Amino acid sequence: MYIHQRKDWPNFLWDAHLVLPKLSAVRYRQGLLLGRVADRGFDLKEKTSFESLVRDVVTTSEIEGELLPADQVRSFVARKLGLDYGGLEAVSRDVDGVVEMVLDATQRYTDGLTNERLCAW
Repeated sequence: MYIHQRKDWPNFLWDAHLVLPKLSAVRYRQGLLLGRVADRGFDLKEKTSFESLVRDVVTTSEIEGELLPADQVRSFVARKLGLDYGGLEAVSRDVDGVVEMVLDATQRYTDGLTNERLCAW
């Protein structure tokens, strides 16, 4: 179940005493993982970011009830970021639109959300 499917969405409550220890443990493990990635070098970090972005695009579309082919998403993201990850395939308009939206949201997250930007998504 996605969070937006809960009956109390978006007005839900949580118990900080239950959530904070779990959140702290996840944050600690995230730090360990980031340290390992840094030790491996930039290529692994780049590839991990790339795969994470591909996963974000695919799952974002699933939330909307649309299943995008991961190979097309991977190809288009690689092309947009100028990465050489091979297997460049023809991409549908649906893939193009979702990738553009996710790239805009993840790369320009500090920009204000204007009506023009929101409608472009």
